[in-house]
Amino acid sequence: MKEFNSIEDILDFAINEEQMAADFYTELAGKMKHQEMKDTFEQYALEELGHRAKLEAIKNGKKVQVSETKIADLKIGDYLLDVDVDKSNLTYQEALILAMKKEKIAFRLYNDLASASTDEPSKKLFLMLAQEEAKHKLRFEVEYDSNILKEN
Repeated sequence: MKEFNSIEDILDFAINEEQMAADFYTELAGKMKHQEMKDTFEQYALEELGHRAKLEAIKNGKKVQVSETKIADLKIGDYLLDVDVDKSNLTYQEALILAMKKEKIAFRLYNDLASASTDEPSKKLFLMLAQEEAKHKLRFEVEYDSNILKEN
């Protein structure tokens, strides 16, 4: 597991993760045939950039309020088959599956880093980041439930 020597190291790591997520959703948007799907994933990319900006503000001294609220997990993505991320003609369903799985991995990463943290500020920061990823996963699960499961 990656080692961090300071809160700044944690923030740099998280900022990079958010940028990679934004890049992922931008790439996913580029694979969508329908404009509505493309717009949806472009919006997710913008949200990830917003999270990056929030983390940069924290790095520059802005205080953050950590919510104690736990985000629900519908576990829809847990029971779906993996999708080939390199596939050029992804369906909306496949794109949602990819997104759910990516957010679950990010959630687990931040939870694992929180568990490995030895100081309280780092632990709280990682738990906050884990909850942000849980919110993303929940949003994709709700979208999947509403637009894929209910159609079938």
